[in-house]
Amino acid sequence: MRTPFSALRYFSLILILIAVILVTIQLVAFSRVRAKLPARLIIAGIDVGALDRQEAGNILSRNYAQPVELRYKDSSIQLNPSIVDFTLNIDSMLSLADYERTTKPFWLDFWDFLWGRKVDERNVPLSASYSEERLRVFLEDVTNRYDQPSRPAMPIPGTVSFNPGESGTELDVDASISLIESALYSLSNRVIQLPLKKVDPVRPPFQNLEILLKQTLDVAGFDGLAGIYLLDLRTGQEIHFGYRQGEDVSVQPDIPFTASSIIKIPIMVSAYIRMDENPDPETIKLLEDMIDKSGNEAADWFMDRVIDPDRAPLMVTEDMKQLGLENTFLAGYFTFGSPLLAVIETPANSRLDINTDPDPYNQTTPSEIGMLLEDLYQCSENGGSALVAVYPKQLSQLKCRAMVSYLVKNRLPVLLTAGIPEGTQIAHKHGWVTTNGVIKTIGDAGIIFTPNGNYIFVVFLYHPDQLVWEPASKLVSDLSSAVYNFYNLPAQ
Repeated sequence: MRTPFSALRYFSLILILIAVILVTIQLVAFSRVRAKLPARLIIAGIDVGALDRQEAGNILSRNYAQPVELRYKDSSIQLNPSIVDFTLNIDSMLSLADYERTTKPFWLDFWDFLWGRKVDERNVPLSASYSEERLRVFLEDVTNRYDQPSRPAMPIPGTVSFNPGESGTELDVDASISLIESALYSLSNRVIQLPLKKVDPVRPPFQNLEILLKQTLDVAGFDGLAGIYLLDLRTGQEIHFGYRQGEDVSVQPDIPFTASSIIKIPIMVSAYIRMDENPDPETIKLLEDMIDKSGNEAADWFMDRVIDPDRAPLMVTEDMKQLGLENTFLAGYFTFGSPLLAVIETPANSRLDINTDPDPYNQTTPSEIGMLLEDLYQCSENGGSALVAVYPKQLSQLKCRAMVSYLVKNRLPVLLTAGIPEGTQIAHKHGWVTTNGVIKTIGDAGIIFTPNGNYIFVVFLYHPDQLVWEPASKLVSDLSSAVYNFYNLPAQ
């Protein structure tokens, strides 16, 4: 006898079998899906969902192997990431993706799969590295090929003027590295404009100025003997040479020249060694007349009043020797007919290879009067120099400033002063001697204060026959212009 529910049982068994088959099919499908990377998985900005590890790795490598375009102005440079050892840490990123895949329990994940529930997007950040050292090597090659060096200002041939320099450009390497690193790690921003720096024109080498000064003497056709001394008061660099008709003249020892009124600088220094900081009006009047008006009688009266009524010239000489200036001396008063108090031999005037017919009454050399001016400058600026070292109780910064101020008042509009722009401060003393209407020696020595550097410049010119005033004074002003223009180059 058959039971009434047998058909229902069969039907139920069939349904169960079908369900098992369907679940099995879904399990197989789910296992295949789960064996691959999760859907909606983003690794390093690239969608690799439902791909296997190898496929994902290939896609990542292919995308990040694209070159980075570097633009240097209008030039385009391709940087292949492999050049800088750019490496994707694919195993690390895929391991992190696997971790994302297995965080959810299998059956719960299967349940969501059966119901077709939407999977949340998952992101794995980029993990990569590169060699900064190799990138710097690459950028060094870029700079060598594309940088444009600046061009220094150059003298205009045959003149004492300069053409302005030209700016250059150079790659800002440090800033470029940061930008390139960002581009290597990016898929969307792989084109960068390289940052550049403006390079101002470099100043011509200081020693080139010696060439310009000699060329200036040559262009002027000067056939006498020139003694030149230049000192940069910021760097301490100096140019010192003797020059005669295109040939150098030794300055070891230095060349002796008649100091004439330039010797009034040593006279002033000797006087201040003995004066108070606040001299009386009569002393000030004599000092001003000696320096500003270059009065010879005033110089004699000033020495008698302040230094010594009998031996003042020799005391000036002794003071200079104390300062190490063995070629600078005053051996008598200025007044015509004054006796020579001593015959003074120095290393300079003992030379046999040259003869500048130096006055036995007063002599100096370009370097020594330049060094004395340097001592005055340093003492006035910071209170320290050989002057203060040798005469610590007698001289002070205040006294040195006073001496410089008297030299500034000497505004003779020729020689060194004529070669610099009006209004430029110059503390100087000039000098020349006229004998029977003939000038053989002209000199000027000064501290020049300019916007782009202060310096000491000393020029002596000598001719055995005669120095004609107009060309000789113009030559001194041209030499002064050459130095001023070198320090204050024209704007681009």
